[in-house]
Amino acid sequence: MAEVGIFVGTMYGNSLLVAEEAETILKGQGHHATVYEDPELADWVKYQGQYVLVVTSTTGQGDLPENIVPLFEAMKEKLGYQPETRYGIIALGDSTYASFCGGGKRFDALLQEQHARRVGEMLLIDASEHPEPESESNPWVEQWATLLN
Repeated sequence: MAEVGIFVGTMYGNSLLVAEEAETILKGQGHHATVYEDPELADWVKYQGQYVLVVTSTTGQGDLPENIVPLFEAMKEKLGYQPETRYGIIALGDSTYASFCGGGKRFDALLQEQHARRVGEMLLIDASEHPEPESESNPWVEQWATLLN
């Protein structure tokens, strides 16, 4: 089964809730999963050649939450090329803002630039339509888990 690091960018706790639900689902399917609420580059590097799941919300200006910015910046500055990394992204946002799911989209763009391989499609969750994001993320995680080998 797969090793999955779940990296969380959260402001008010919704992303952490989604990540913890994802961890439970992945473990229930026999995978090994660990949530990183204050992720660091050393945590990320442990999963190169494995799988990572980024679960992040977005600030009103389309930025990443403060707790995941150090990881994002370190990846930009120190990692570069990482084609062995396979990842998924769950982005939380609010479509009433022009920068809807901007945090997750920025993370995806960085990983694409670094030649990481996305597994499945990115999930965009709109808080104005889905006040309980896990109702959208749980079925997605169940399906995503079937793509891991």
